[in-house]
Amino acid sequence: MKPTKRMCLLAILGAALLRPMLAAAPGAWEQPASELAEQIAAILGPGQAHLTIRNLSSISNDEIPAIRRLLAQDLKAHGVVMTGAESANTVRVTLSESARDRLLVAEVGEGNQTQVAMVDIGPIQPRLAPTTDGLTVMRQQILTSREPILSLLETPSGIVALEAGRIVIYAHGTEGWRQQQRMSVASSHAQARDPRGTLLGYASGWRFMAWLPGVECSGGPTAQSQPTDWTIQCGESDDLWAITQPPLDLTNWRTAAARANGLVTPYSAFYNSARDYFTGVVSPSVSVDLPPFYAAALLQRSAGNAALLIGGIDGKVQLAENGALKVVTGTRDWGSDFAVLHSGCDAGVQVIASTSGEAANDSLRAYELPALEAVPASAPLAMDGTVTALWTAPDGKSVLAVVRNAANEYEVDRVTALCN
Repeated sequence: MKPTKRMCLLAILGAALLRPMLAAAPGAWEQPASELAEQIAAILGPGQAHLTIRNLSSISNDEIPAIRRLLAQDLKAHGVVMTGAESANTVRVTLSESARDRLLVAEVGEGNQTQVAMVDIGPIQPRLAPTTDGLTVMRQQILTSREPILSLLETPSGIVALEAGRIVIYAHGTEGWRQQQRMSVASSHAQARDPRGTLLGYASGWRFMAWLPGVECSGGPTAQSQPTDWTIQCGESDDLWAITQPPLDLTNWRTAAARANGLVTPYSAFYNSARDYFTGVVSPSVSVDLPPFYAAALLQRSAGNAALLIGGIDGKVQLAENGALKVVTGTRDWGSDFAVLHSGCDAGVQVIASTSGEAANDSLRAYELPALEAVPASAPLAMDGTVTALWTAPDGKSVLAVVRNAANEYEVDRVTALCN
């Protein structure tokens, strides 16, 4: 299609899109985005493309990140991966409506050729997301660092922080936490662009295990009577990483049973350091094949029954339970990180999920999963930057979040809930 014809088509479509009422109904975009992505993929085929969205409407610009995310997820499911750099393939989406029709229009460019895909949205009724409004999510800053923090563990004798290629021990001083010991961790594995790592606490609360790509470490104070002297041992390993932290009773860490330093058995998974995700092979088995995933959390369901919640690399959130893998709805606004919080409010257990990361600052929100739908249980908690990691604290009663702020510093926050 020639540029002049294309501009005429867009002019006929009009310069206004959906009315402001749609700001309360993000779910209304799911079906149109899916249909448009299918048409775009049929034109481009598998590959990369650069996506831009133009808003010629009265709709709030706050809605655009959600639309972009839905399109990117649906395109990825069809093999079309969005790239942040300029590409030979381009997808330019215009939001528009005429006096009769509401439309999503995509100009799909391949080299010097352009084709048009469009979806008639039609009238859309607003749909409010259900919420129990049963708790308030709060945060408290623990630590800040100039270096990226991949994971953090609080122990009776200090803080263990995992960075890319090193383990840092912090001790509490008169002016707050101060670095006490640093240990470099060498690995022959190539580091991913977005490095990852994980920490696991022992039942005693004193010792820990740590995983980085190609490396497994263990450590703790040399003696509980001298917590300022830590011993850390590391070696190359391709063993499974811990992906869940079972709740630990750190209030009884002085008991004889705790001093035995028994390690609480977590769920573990194989990590693909070349691809920056977990392969789907987990232990113990969940009796169903899992797809590759970024995040996982263990949910206690009915009496004696546990389910593994995973965030797949395809953007789907699924629940592995009773030998079956089922999709969880209501998660389209979730980012790639989530963790379980044992708050004691309402159902007792919630999932804290980050937003998609499209906005300048992320937020965290509590959800409950009474069945296979994520129901908001709190209002969003605004964060001061981008959430880069999220995991359950050893006591299970809080979640720890790493946030990269505008000054490119890394802040670790303790996230808790207050019952309403």
